Amino acid sequence: MKKSLKVIIVVVIVLATLGSTAISAVTLSNQSKLAETVGEIRKTQEQAAEEAARAQEFSEDGVMIASRYEIRSTLQISDAYKSGDRSGLNDADKETLDMASAVIKDVITDGMSDYEKEIAIYTYLTKNMTGNAGALNLLSDSTGEYYTPHDVLKYKSAVCVGYATTFRMFMQMMDIECMVVHSTELSHSWDLIHLDDGWYHTDCYSDSGTGNFYNFNMNDSRCSMGHDWERDNYPAAEGTKYDYALSVCETIDDIYALPEWYLSKIDERVSVMSCVFKEKITDENAAIASQLVNTLQNDTMNDHFYSSFFWEDKGEEGYALCILVSYNDNGYNEENELYV
Repeated sequence: MKKSLKVIIVVVIVLATLGSTAISAVTLSNQSKLAETVGEIRKTQEQAAEEAARAQEFSEDGVMIASRYEIRSTLQISDAYKSGDRSGLNDADKETLDMASAVIKDVITDGMSDYEKEIAIYTYLTKNMTGNAGALNLLSDSTGEYYTPHDVLKYKSAVCVGYATTFRMFMQMMDIECMVVHSTELSHSWDLIHLDDGWYHTDCYSDSGTGNFYNFNMNDSRCSMGHDWERDNYPAAEGTKYDYALSVCETIDDIYALPEWYLSKIDERVSVMSCVFKEKITDENAAIASQLVNTLQNDTMNDHFYSSFFWEDKGEEGYALCILVSYNDNGYNEENELYV
């Protein structure tokens, strides 16, 4: 009897010990998970605080480009346009509002999407305004400074700040979210526009005189090929739906049909082109495709035009090859319609 009691006592002690150990393990596990959760919350709070601090320090307006041209807000003009109340505007702003309203009336029609409105304003600015070196000319201009929407619309000439602030003003007048971006070196400015699937970079100044969509609706990756900016200060441009290079995409048979297609586009003086292939680019043929593209780029590079080649993912359609071409009109041969 005593022996059985001892056995029972030992079993109870063992079970109690195991239970205590199991409880301790569960407690430690819960404490560990709680610590991880608290750590994640603290990290999120710290990141939010850092972003808030950066946002407080950063302002797209009030920045001097090339130590001469100030990026200025025009919200007073866009607000007056939308409200119909112009009583708070000075004479210059009233004149700006009148000129901008006339442009909108002329190029914007009912039923246009935000993207179509953007194209209309981009086309108007790049085709009707003259790019002004501005910062490269230390002499003051007698007719205007070309960096405010007033002078841009009145004198039909603009430095980069003029294009950027005028484009932003038009977008804000039409309730399209838009920001002015300035380069890290404070030597250039352009715009970020938000459409229904995300943000895009558009640089009207760089396309002035041509309106060739070379710098129109770029994502961060493509924009970084010719621009440099502090990315932490701006939303990421990751939109794809309205990327102009992809919107003009054509389908050709395979990678071996690329040279003939590309040269035909050069003959037509196309500046932005892209294509996907019926025989899609896969891991197996990617090396051949890259080699052929590199060879084509090297063999056609000359003083009369320069091409930039890059790949973009089009989902189910496979990878698209996008090509941007800059032409030198001095090398154009009208007899055979080719740059030679």
